Amino acid sequence: MDESVSSQREELGNETQELVNKIIEVLEDKKAEDVLALSVSHLTILAHSIIIASGRSSLQVRALYDALTEKLEEQGIAARRHEGTAEGRWIVVDYGDVIVHIFHEEERRYFNLERLWMDGTNIMKN
Repeated sequence: MDESVSSQREELGNETQELVNKIIEVLEDKKAEDVLALSVSHLTILAHSIIIASGRSSLQVRALYDALTEKLEEQGIAARRHEGTAEGRWIVVDYGDVIVHIFHEEERRYFNLERLWMDGTNIMKN
């Protein structure tokens, strides 16, 4: 394999891990519960990583989303898409290589994404 291609892949991996770390930091600072980061690149082409977090109320779920998008936008990182902000029960935020799921704790138990992605590799902050 060409060295430049190999180093580009390593760089992309490092950038993705840095983004994961930033997201986890914001969520934990805002008291998100049960934050989990999984590498799923070996399972899907949709994303490299998935982050799952919970809030105790719809208000907290929306506050986690607001804090996340605000802090990352301050660093020049904009979400590509987001869904579920009106209801505040399950908000999905697409950052390209990283997909963030912020759940109300009841929805998280019901949908159980951890089971769906159980073959993913835990990649919590390095």
